[in-house]
Amino acid sequence: MVGKKLALMTMIVVGMSISAIAEESTAPQDEIILKNGSRIIGTVTASRDGVVTMDTDFAGTLSINSEEIQSIHTEGALVVQMADGHIFRDRPITMEDDLMVVTEGNGDQLSYAVNDILLVNPEPWELGDGYNWSGLVSFAIKAERGNTDTDELDYQLESIWRSLEDRYTIRMDAQQDEANDIKSAENWKIIGKYDYFLDGPYYVGANVSAESDEFADLDLRYYVGPYVGREFYSEPIFSLEGELGLSYVNEDFSTAEDQDYPGANWTVRMSSNYLGGDSRLYLNHDGIWNLDVTSDIILNTTVGLAFPLFGNFEAAAEVLWEYDSGAVEDIEELDETYNFRIGYTW
Repeated sequence: MVGKKLALMTMIVVGMSISAIAEESTAPQDEIILKNGSRIIGTVTASRDGVVTMDTDFAGTLSINSEEIQSIHTEGALVVQMADGHIFRDRPITMEDDLMVVTEGNGDQLSYAVNDILLVNPEPWELGDGYNWSGLVSFAIKAERGNTDTDELDYQLESIWRSLEDRYTIRMDAQQDEANDIKSAENWKIIGKYDYFLDGPYYVGANVSAESDEFADLDLRYYVGPYVGREFYSEPIFSLEGELGLSYVNEDFSTAEDQDYPGANWTVRMSSNYLGGDSRLYLNHDGIWNLDVTSDIILNTTVGLAFPLFGNFEAAAEVLWEYDSGAVEDIEELDETYNFRIGYTW
């Protein structure tokens, strides 16, 4: 009797397993045919910046360059955003010979040029729903013990909230160094910005910045003002944006005479994944020009290379140049810093 029950239970379990496998095998599958003839079966999850992402059972998630693809046929739930703003949801789609064919619910087929596709499965903020939050926090720490006891701590924070219409940005950098319990560096800088995007690549904004550098005799420098910006390029292979504006600048020094003046300020931010491997070359530059004393100019430039470690952690090697032609007496005009950072991105 026990043997019969055990056999019956085994048959039920096997039957359920076979049924589950059958259901999986009949589930809609997407198909990509490569130009070399390879056929990939899975689920297309996204397409952006010339790369199609597909989840497969045999190799996990694949990222396929669109130039290597001959055709795509989808059956699953996709959201396709066109360059003209039109959005297709949950429609079977076929792409072949630079043509995309969408099958509507009534069976009608609509044809579009593949180049007219903006995004596949865009994020909610890219459809006008809320903000995308991205950021970075990183540290550079150095400790030496021996003839000289040295402790150095540099930290950096960047947080950006971006929607289709506007963007909020907060950036902060700070440095604290000691040698034999004697402080050798203590400075910080924080910037807050708001951008409003116009039609096309232009945007307008306003920013406020404050900074202090004890060993440059600077108690506090702050400025506030509007600017006009432009996104020249926005592809991962090369992104570039610049801003130019006017500002009110106020400087308080420990020993030198305090001053305030109208200034022109600018910002350049550039990055590229040209080296591959999810690495990132970047250049960040900003400047302030004293419009009262035109020989007085402040330039800050950072050049670096960031590369992934694991998960969302990354490392970065960078060089920072800080130039102040109006530095007070006995303070060097140019300060050069080399950093190796460990950070977390989101």
